[in-house]
Amino acid sequence: MDRTTTIAAELARRGAADGSRAAGLHERVCQILDIETSGLAAWEEHLEECADVDMALDALVDISDAAPAAVRDILSDAQSGGVVARRLIRLLGVSLELGRHLSAHPEDLAQVTVAPRRWSAEEIAADLLASIGATRDDDGFLVADSSSAGQAGADALRLANRRHLVRIASRDVDAADPTRIIDTIAAELADLADAIVESALALARAQIPGHRDVRLAVVAMGKCGAQELNYVSDVDVIHVVEPAREQVSTATAVEVGSKLAAAMARICSSHTAAGSIWQLDAALRPEGNAGPLVRTLESMASYYRKWAKNWEFQALLKARPMAGDLELGGQFCALVEPMVWRVGEKEQFVAQTRAMRARVVSLIPAREKEREIKLGSGGLRDVEFTIQLLQLVHGRHDQTLRVRSTLAALAALSDGGYISRGDAERLDNAYRLERLMEHRLQLFQLRRTHLLPTDEPGLRRLARSVGVHTAEEVQGVWRATSRFVLRAHNRVFYSPLVEAVARVPSTELRLSPQAAEDRMHALGFADPKAALRHIKALTQGTTRTKQIQAQLMPVMLEWLASGPNPDAGMLAFRKVSESLGRSHWYLRALRDEGPMAQRLAFVLSTSQYAVDILDRAPETVQILVEENLAPRGHDDLLREMRAVAARHETVEEAVTGIRAVRRRELFRIVVANILDRIDVLQTGAGLSDLVGATVDATLETVSREFDNPPRIGVVAMGRWGGAEMSYASDADAMFVVEDDDPEMLAEAIRIVTRVRNLLGAAGPDPKLDLDAGLRPEGRSGPLVRSLASYRAYYRRWSSTWESQALLRARHGAGDRGLTTSLLDGVAHLRWPEGGLSAAQLAEIRKLKARMETERIPRGVDPKRHLKLGPGGLSDVEWTVQVIQMQHGYRVPGLRTTSTAAALRAALDAGLITETQDVALQVAWREASRMRNAILVVRGRPSDVLPTDPRELDGVARLLGLGVGASARVVENHLRRCRLAAKAVDQLFWS
Repeated sequence: MDRTTTIAAELARRGAADGSRAAGLHERVCQILDIETSGLAAWEEHLEECADVDMALDALVDISDAAPAAVRDILSDAQSGGVVARRLIRLLGVSLELGRHLSAHPEDLAQVTVAPRRWSAEEIAADLLASIGATRDDDGFLVADSSSAGQAGADALRLANRRHLVRIASRDVDAADPTRIIDTIAAELADLADAIVESALALARAQIPGHRDVRLAVVAMGKCGAQELNYVSDVDVIHVVEPAREQVSTATAVEVGSKLAAAMARICSSHTAAGSIWQLDAALRPEGNAGPLVRTLESMASYYRKWAKNWEFQALLKARPMAGDLELGGQFCALVEPMVWRVGEKEQFVAQTRAMRARVVSLIPAREKEREIKLGSGGLRDVEFTIQLLQLVHGRHDQTLRVRSTLAALAALSDGGYISRGDAERLDNAYRLERLMEHRLQLFQLRRTHLLPTDEPGLRRLARSVGVHTAEEVQGVWRATSRFVLRAHNRVFYSPLVEAVARVPSTELRLSPQAAEDRMHALGFADPKAALRHIKALTQGTTRTKQIQAQLMPVMLEWLASGPNPDAGMLAFRKVSESLGRSHWYLRALRDEGPMAQRLAFVLSTSQYAVDILDRAPETVQILVEENLAPRGHDDLLREMRAVAARHETVEEAVTGIRAVRRRELFRIVVANILDRIDVLQTGAGLSDLVGATVDATLETVSREFDNPPRIGVVAMGRWGGAEMSYASDADAMFVVEDDDPEMLAEAIRIVTRVRNLLGAAGPDPKLDLDAGLRPEGRSGPLVRSLASYRAYYRRWSSTWESQALLRARHGAGDRGLTTSLLDGVAHLRWPEGGLSAAQLAEIRKLKARMETERIPRGVDPKRHLKLGPGGLSDVEWTVQVIQMQHGYRVPGLRTTSTAAALRAALDAGLITETQDVALQVAWREASRMRNAILVVRGRPSDVLPTDPRELDGVARLLGLGVGASARVVENHLRRCRLAAKAVDQLFWS
């Protein structure tokens, strides 16, 4: 292998795309500089850290041709340890355009050789003003030297800009981790922009007659205003003018000011042999490009007070004086600042901000959407909009958030608890990385771009410039970063909490004690003093927990007040918060997890039942984070309960774990009910599945205590069997084993008794009563029977009411084969051939009449009794069951345990009219809903409509009738019952 081939291979190993060509460039540099060419020089080791080896070597050849001595000194400088050579190689590997500049202006290599440091704004301004010979005239205005007034001065400014870009970029690429200094690089670029505009104004004054007549302030906006400018970016500005002397008219000041502003724009944007700088863009001024280029303070004040749109105030968040009359610029900023910090509470502000962001994304061409680092989903603009929205909403009362810089604002939001530390750190890292990618793309040709390249060399150059190696790696980094940003953006930007806080007027964020008490009373708190004590306990202090609670409290009060009992909700919120306030997830979830805070407030102020669950187990509140609140199915629940039980050694601990799962899932169903996510049939089915899984898992767990446990089947009866359970329902059940072996029966009874005791015991979780009262012989009969015993009993001794009870029997838990065999054996009793006899029908009617007489408590108006009153649950269910027993033998659809399904089957079979079906269906469903609502609101069961107005109002709200609809609850119930009672009279009693 010859020497050239070896060098080519070495250069390819260091990253050259074309090793042979790179070897030729190596030879050329060595020849120009008259240095040894037999192998790679020490400086060429730095090529491995270079973004584009081929481009760097190309540029080095051109610069060596232009300034061989200077390049030789840099490349052979042993005193610096090769640091300067490394800096130059890195710079040339990133920027084609700056390489060309250095070959044309090799004197600017001095900017690479000096130790990198950030220049102050004053140093940069002094250097640029000196480059155009600017001095202050007798009136104190900076004016360029007459010799610089034309093209020469503008070109001098353009070259000075390039010189400083070489210096700043050298510091940038020299950093061990450029993302850590991205903010100081961006700030120095903004300082450079300030100096350029100041110098352009000095050049403009030298060209425009009468410049002494006007005070002109240039106010920086956007990235420049925030001092986070890119290498190549439009510089957004607003121009403010005032007459410089009393004898100068406003019209003259505006005329001259307009000429100066236009001249500045031409100087900054024109292209000449010396290059170009950037566009000076005044489109963010009042009325945009349709409005005058400059305005007076009075004109500005009039516009922003009367006509400005919300987005214009968001843009003014970044405003700062940058050039010209800084005092006048400061007056403008002081004028608009109070308006900026009031925009967050304006009507539709949040909605309009969201719509504006969505519109920006929608306008990106489809072919660019996945490559747009600035405007695309998960890009820089998502971070900026997220932070600005939080600033404008919370900055109304927290002045620490009133900062211009994105990263400084992010830190302030994290310090104030408005965003989690973890999210803030990850957003900070993501924003820095995306800005670095943007900077590296722009440095290549000094062009304004925010798009990932599509070509392999471009992607590879970008990859190596940000610390990875291949096109695939940099694309992966972009996708992962943008996905995280988009998730965080969606969570915060579209949070109902942010929108709700924005609606709270600023005046209500700071209230005197008496005003706060009046406000609480107006919101609907019956005991404002107690509520204020709870608020004080939660919010006073300097801990992060207290800070976050203080942010949440104004909107939590609004949401608590939307429920029927805000006082109880406030107390419950305090209890839950004090129990969970130190947990890592609770407050973060309230602040960040979509609608959780609003859900919690409404649940706590609506449901004593939910509050009781949370009192016993506050961690159950995690359910509120979940988007899908639909009840889980039996098999899914059983899998989890089995897994939980398997983690415990003792049966008691295992069943405690099973009951904890049941408690959590009960809370899920209650919340879904309160939020109107499920109807009464879904509620009944969910509760029934939950009971089935709980009994299954507990039966399996208890059976572990026995060496050879018998097979046990559990038949679900009553509302459990019908999959129509309410929150107050016991689980009616019968227990069956395979044969009559006395030992097996005794063991089965011990197992069933243990299951009932474990599930029915008082504890932190709602107990589950397994009621075996519907078994043969009732409470006098054995708890567990064999299949043969059940068959014998039902063959010889069964009463009509027992046959009626069997209509709702189905497999509940345990051994399905046993329950199926039992149910098959009693099918002839459930749907007797030929229907009911006259004696059986009379017996059912007699029993129904006796129940109504004996079971309605004294003093209770039967019309308010949901179960036993006329047209109530019992009326509908007994009517349906009589139809099933009369016709089930010939109408298969009636062979169901579901009341609602049986009614539909009866209608389809022509056994009832459509009017009767509607009356019975509606009465049954609504009475079931009210029964559930009463328990959910009160925390204890009742079959009687409440007489307490607040409880009845809570029921009305839960039923979707709104505030103050308690009378309608009663009226609607009585009307439905009248219609149902009429149908019952026709179908059951006639």
